[in-house]
Amino acid sequence: MPEEPTLRVYYDAVCPKCRRDRRRYERIASEASAVEWVDVTANQARLRERGIDPNDALHSLHVEDEHGRLCDGLDAYILLMRRVPRLRPLAWLVGLPPIKPVLAVAYRHWVRRRLRRQGRR
Repeated sequence: MPEEPTLRVYYDAVCPKCRRDRRRYERIASEASAVEWVDVTANQARLRERGIDPNDALHSLHVEDEHGRLCDGLDAYILLMRRVPRLRPLAWLVGLPPIKPVLAVAYRHWVRRRLRRQGRR
């Protein structure tokens, strides 16, 4: 099976939960699900080159697809989950119109709270 094109994931490597989520994703994902993980705290110039405000990157996961298109928030998670057969049903569920807006609000709240607890907001 040919390898899928690489996704570039801009994530907060300072965040313990974000690192755990990355490790969990890597365990579940097959080797065919190629992902380059980019720490937003250590690559601010690279973020700016891609048009991503470093502060925005702390507040929302950003994923760049193989065509250079960027998505963030739940759309970024959905793109990642669609790459893994076991997670595709969850990606579908998260993307449903009645569910996605509720999860988006919860996600933004959780991120703000996490950054505040870490003294990074």
